[in-house]
Parts: sequence; structure tokens; C-alpha cells
Amino acid sequence: MARLAIAKSFLTGYANLDKKVRKAVDAAIDKFEEHTFAGLHLEKIQGARDPRVRTIKIDDGRRGVVLKPETGDVYCLLAVLEHDAAYKYATGRKFSVNHRLGLLEVRDARALDTLRPALGAVAETTDERLFADFSNADLIGLGLDAEVLPIIRLVTNDDHLGALETMLPEPQFLALLALADGMTLQEAWEEVCRLLPDSEPPAEVDTADLVTAMERTPSEIAFVSGSDELASILENPFALWRLFLHPAQRKLAYRPSYTGSAQVTGGAGTGKTVTALHRARYLAARSERVLVTTFTTTLAEALGRQLDLLIEEPDVRKRVEVINADKLAYRTVKEEADAYPRIIGEAELQALWHRAADQSNAPFSPAFLHREWEQVVLAQGLTSKAAYLACDRRGRGRQLNPAQREQAWAAIARFQETLGRTRQATYLQLADRAAEIFKRRPDLRYRHIVVDEAQDLHPSRWRMLRAAVDSGPDDLFIVGDPHQRIYDNRVSLKRLEIKVAGRSHRLKLSYRTTAEILTWAVRTLGIEPVAGLDDEPATLAGFRSSLHGRRPVVRACPDEKTELDDLVDQVRAWLEAGIEPHAIGIAARFNPVAGRAEQALRDAGIATISLAASGSAPECVRIGSMHRMKGLEFRCVAVIGVNDVACPAPRALTDEAEDPIARRQDLQRERCLLFVACTRARDALYVSYSGNRSSFLPL
Repeated sequence: MARLAIAKSFLTGYANLDKKVRKAVDAAIDKFEEHTFAGLHLEKIQGARDPRVRTIKIDDGRRGVVLKPETGDVYCLLAVLEHDAAYKYATGRKFSVNHRLGLLEVRDARALDTLRPALGAVAETTDERLFADFSNADLIGLGLDAEVLPIIRLVTNDDHLGALETMLPEPQFLALLALADGMTLQEAWEEVCRLLPDSEPPAEVDTADLVTAMERTPSEIAFVSGSDELASILENPFALWRLFLHPAQRKLAYRPSYTGSAQVTGGAGTGKTVTALHRARYLAARSERVLVTTFTTTLAEALGRQLDLLIEEPDVRKRVEVINADKLAYRTVKEEADAYPRIIGEAELQALWHRAADQSNAPFSPAFLHREWEQVVLAQGLTSKAAYLACDRRGRGRQLNPAQREQAWAAIARFQETLGRTRQATYLQLADRAAEIFKRRPDLRYRHIVVDEAQDLHPSRWRMLRAAVDSGPDDLFIVGDPHQRIYDNRVSLKRLEIKVAGRSHRLKLSYRTTAEILTWAVRTLGIEPVAGLDDEPATLAGFRSSLHGRRPVVRACPDEKTELDDLVDQVRAWLEAGIEPHAIGIAARFNPVAGRAEQALRDAGIATISLAASGSAPECVRIGSMHRMKGLEFRCVAVIGVNDVACPAPRALTDEAEDPIARRQDLQRERCLLFVACTRARDALYVSYSGNRSSFLPL
């Protein structure tokens, strides 16, 4: 019986089309499904590098590209492109089976042929060859195709190797990259084997069997079981292409078991979240109760929607609860006390700190005392003056002598006493209360907990999560990126009795953001060292993207009105280019700026919705603060108001005289916030400012 398969490349291209063109694609696929197996003509391409590649007509301007293996009744939709681009794609690509890994591979044979003379000309001017120390047998043993060896022998430096990244199959490029990084042949082979869905390569590989290779490559090819599944896929292409797992991610998500807690880190767009969601799916399929949690409500809702798409079995989906950490704490305390906890508002909280500082005559600002309470007292769970006087204030820049600690504790104790009298609490206090409840109530605990954006959780929230799941195999699956830390929380998992040593993994390849956007955005982070969650420095070494596109646009404007007018023009241009409204995100450092931008767009007839709004609105552009962009993803992103009075935000910075180390940490957190907002973009990034540009923006 004939089968239909869809390549990830098709879904990404389909997601980029406007609705009118999508309808034409849908009609062509319907006709394709109905008639192909009865003899619908697939056009052969004159001069194609691979005779198994065909095209079908979509409309007068576009064609679909199809791979039809010679054996096995399978048709794979590869791409939908404008007429000339479709023929260029169809004639230039060559498909093969990796003779060591058994995976389906594709290389841009035309581009390789075009590049070869240029590499040859450079090679003639020097005796240096990047892979001179490795024989042809060595390279073939790593899975390289004999046909590409002549061009590999012309590579003289890392830059020329980088030029081959989009032309070579990923397994072959990864093998070369590993060798260029100084790995041994064995180490390079182990690196390549990470691409396999399971741990070991197949015992035998039939290089003529494309269908089996497609089945072994679920990170790139999905087989469709019927019309209903196809309709569901095409209805949510932008969301669903994100659920494809790269083999390196699949290994982590579908590992049968970890002996304890496990951690996955990686830069923006490396697939940490999708790995976490698949892990939740795998654990729930074993009939286990799973909690998926994160910090923000917006991200928790987005995770829930993605799980709805990922988990088709209703009984499995019911076993996965998605709730942000603060709501979990609130609900747990509420149900135990049979009363609604009273959460103190931010303005009232600051007023209490000002009163405590004034009444205690402590030589500290209210902001310093507030941070001391959150980062030392609450972070370490200190409940007495003696414990505070004896504690290690690691992470706080300003040193305090014993007398100063006495003064600080007097102000903190006065604040806590006042807060207790009003019977109010912060979410951090609720998290500690919830932790005690989970310790007493085994019936409330989860079997597994999956944590996304782990770097933003305060130690109090971690203590709650530690108490909410029994220690043991697969208890906590933690994903995050310290370079995206946008809240003032520094955590050592080891000190919280969450041990990930030997079970910590790092993802390096970004599948969302183009190399052009990524390279620019990384420069906004500066050079300040970043602390990880496992008492080790975090690094972006090896972090890269194989995607390419347009460079970010940075626009200087004389005033805010001009900046908003230019924003309207940019959003309108994206919409006219066929970008769906919900695939456009706009961020500002402050909510009032976002509000004025929202009004400008509405005045121009462009529908918008807040990033904080529940649910999704397909016909609306999403807009809000940089903080609200956390964990989200858009095809096009505009980050506005990036001037010297907003980035960094003065109110987010500790006074230099009071604590210079804390100020440096604050500045780094502000850089991370801008980095997060910019790396939400998949295809296009637009950054604007009026007045003086932010010092964070690369020159």
C-alpha cells in the first residue's frame, strides 16, 4: 500500500506561505493523495542530480518537490517553492543513505560543484590542508561519502569548512567539524553516533534502500498514517515543525531511564523545550503522573498548547499537568488551609521595605534589604537571627561585618513581622510553605517533574519542587540556559539536594534562529562570565546555527513617534509578505512603550493582542514586554525602544556605591533580557530606538 511522508523542510516552507497559497497547496496534496497511486503524473526533471526527485504543480507560480524512491511505494513531500526555486532545488539536491549510520542524507551537489573551483584556487596557494592527517579510509569510516572526498581534500581552514555546512549532509559535516576541533577518530565517531535515534548504528546498511533510511531519520521525515493526520499537520504547521526531534534531542527525551535527576542546557533555539515536552510524553506513556512546570504563566500556557499537539492519546495527555511554579505553590497552600492566601502587591511590598529601612535606621537602601531577604534569607531558608549571622552570603557582592549583619537582620525581622501581621505573603514564602506540605503529604507528590527555563526559578521554588517528587530514577528532568537568566535568581542545584553530576547534557545547534541573528544577538551578552546551575561556569562554546537568512535590521529614529510609525510600516510589510499575524512578536523593555506601540498598530488597522493574554489569537500580532517573550517563538520579531534609558533599565540596577558586584550582575541580567527578546526570532529581527542607542547594541 502506498504511503505518504512529509519532510521537515516541507513543513517549514509551508508554514511560511500565506493562506491563499496554502489553499492551493492543500488542493494539490488532495489531488496527489487521490490520484498519485492511480497514475498522476510526477514530472521528471531534466538534468537532475537525483532522478528520483520529481515536481508537481501547485499553481501558476509554484511547484511542489517530491522524492519518489525506486523501491517501496512511498512518496515524500520535500518542499513547496516558487517555480524557478523549485527547479533549482530539484535539480541540485542528491539523496543518499549514509553507509555507516543508515540515515537519509541530502547534499546540495550543485553548490558543492560551484564551490570546488574556488577552494581549489585557494588550495594551490598553500600546502596546508585541514584534514591532511586523516586518510580517505579514516574519513569513509566516519560515514563520509567517497564522492565528497575530493572537495574535502581542498579545505585549508575552518572558515572554508564552515562554508560547506549548508551543502553537506549533517552527519558528514559533524564528523569533519569534530576532527577540525581536535577530536580523535574515535571521539568524532562517538559524536556522529549521537545523531542516531538509538545508541548503535545498524549492523548492515543497504545504501539503495531509501525508504528504510527515511524510517530511521524521524528528525527529518514523518510518515502520515491517513488523511486525518495529514489535515492536522497542515492545520498547525508552524507549531508542529517545532515538535520534530533531532536525534541528539531524541536520545535525551526517550532514554529509558536516568538514575536520578537529569539536566539539559543549551543556547537559544537548541530545542531544550521540545526535548522536555517529549520527555513528559514518554514518562506519561508509562502510566506515570507527570508535572510540567516553569516560571511564567504565559510560557506554561504555551507548553500546554504544544503538549495538546504532541500527545494524541487522551488518557496519556490527562496524566500530564502543566502549571507554573507560583500557581502550584498557591494551589497547594490554598487546598491545605482551605482558604485563599493573600498575595502582597508589588507597590505595597516596596512600601513595607521603605518603612522597615526607616524604622530600623539601618544604613541600607530598601532595595538592598529586599534583595538580601530574597537572595540570602529566603534563598537559604533562614528562620532565625543566629542562622543569618552565621550564613554564607555567597552571591552577594557587598561584604557585611557582624555589626552590619545585626542591623540588616533588624530591618528584615521588622519587615517580616509587619508582613505577618497583615497575613500577607509573597509567592516565594508560599513556595516554602508548599514544600512543607509536600513533605507531609506523599499523596500530593508527583512521580516525575519536568522543569523548563530552569535558570529563572528561585531556590524557594526549587525546594518546593524537590519536595513534590520523591528522590529516585527520573525524578526531575531539568532544561534551561543560564545565558537567558532574566530574573535575579542564582541557584546551586547541588546545595538543594538535586544532583545532576554525570547526567548533565548540553545542546549546541540552534534549530530556530538563523546564524545571522544568532551571531548578532550573542554580542549583546557582553563578556561577563555566567554561572550555571550545577556550580560550573556556563559556556556558549560550540553554539551555532546551520540556518541562514537576513541580517538583523537596526533602525535609529529621531523621536518615538517616528519609531512607532516605522514599526507600523515594518509590521505591515511583514503582513503583506504573507507572514501570519500570530507569527509576529513585538517586545519593549517597559509596558507603557509596548502599550503605545499597540495603540499605533491598532490605529493603523492592525489587530494586536497582549503576550500576557490567555490562549492564542491567529489573526493578531502579539505584543508585550521583553519578560513576556520568554520561551516564545515567532517568525518575525521587532524589539523597540532599545535606547540608553531603557536598556539597561535604571530601576533594575543596584547603586554602584552600595554594591558594585550586584550592579555587574544586574547589568548582565539586563543584557540577557535583550538577548532573550532578540532570539525569539526565527526568520527576521528588527530592532529600533529613538534618542541614544543602548550600549548593549553591537556596533
